[in-house]
Formats: sequence, C-alpha cells, structure tokens
Amino acid sequence: QVQLVESGGGLVQAGVSLRLSCAASGRTISSCTMGWFRQTPGKEREFVAAINWGGRWSDRGAYYLDAVKGRFSIARDAAKNTVYLQMNSLKPEDTAVYYCAAADRWGSSSRRVDFYDYWGQGTQVTVSS
Repeated sequence: QVQLVESGGGLVQAGVSLRLSCAASGRTISSCTMGWFRQTPGKEREFVAAINWGGRWSDRGAYYLDAVKGRFSIARDAAKNTVYLQMNSLKPEDTAVYYCAAADRWGSSSRRVDFYDYWGQGTQVTVSS
C-alpha cells in the first residue's frame, strides 16, 4: 500500500508559480508510475502530467496535458520518496483540485484515471485573474 499526501496548493494571481508536492509513505515509489490529475466541480478528473522511469524504454519519460506543456514540469526526488509538480505561468483555467496518483505498473496508459492504484486527498489551486 502507498499513502499519498499532496501539499503546496493555494490562492495565487495569474502568472505566478506554485510547486505541488506529493509525499509517499508505506513503501518506496521507485517501481511506480506517478501522475498528477486535476478536477473542477461537475467535470471528470483530467490528466495533467505523469512520469515513468521504468519498464520499456519507449514508455519512459514525462508526459503532459497539451494545455500545460512548457509551463508545468513533473519531477521525482527518490531520496525523499516525493514527486513534485512545478507549475509556472499559472492561468485562471488551471484552477482545480490537484490529485497525486501512483500506479504499480509501467506502461503507455498513464494518462488514464483507471491506470492508477493509489490517490491522494487533493490540494486546491485557485488562480485569480
């Protein structure tokens, strides 16, 4: 079992940066695909970013929602068992609850909600114009 706790959300103005953290406990995430999703009221949970450092070479790397490419960056600190989402040049449309997720597998389906086994409780990000 993996427990995930997100932090770093808040209320910010458009154009600034935030860094979300996802601290994992229970066991190492070294064999997990890690992802970030977001959700707004009345909408389905949306893929934001994922990082895959195992499995087939063709599946390894970081993946992003087109709308955040060039602004967001996902990274892992293995020593801290933590994954980060650096969010730059925030826009009002980035407002959402952001969730961290972990999957006990590698693969090319890391954009899918049902690919993941563990979820955090979410952290609110609100971007004002």
